[in-house]
Amino acid sequence: MFSLSRAYRSGAQCIWRRIAKPVPGSVRLGVSGQPLTEGVHYEVDHASGIVTLAAAPGTGAVVTAGFEFDVPVRFDTDRIAVSVASFQAGDVPTVPVVEVRP
Repeated sequence: MFSLSRAYRSGAQCIWRRIAKPVPGSVRLGVSGQPLTEGVHYEVDHASGIVTLAAAPGTGAVVTAGFEFDVPVRFDTDRIAVSVASFQAGDVPTVPVVEVRP
């Protein structure tokens, strides 16, 4: 079993973020450059981001993944002030949101 994660790099610094909500149908996996097929070679738990391979990769094999993911957020205010006048062509009101972390 593997947890999906995303690397954020800035210069020499790298921060890893565990991904808990991959978008169904978007996860692509490969082992040492060879693509795998979801439902045949691996299963994805879309609620937790855990990937289970049907067969363990060999020693030294590199497992890679590509995927889209959702980030749960909530509104950061109790009220959003908008008016008909603010909905001019191309205008969008600012809606502050905050990430919800478990």
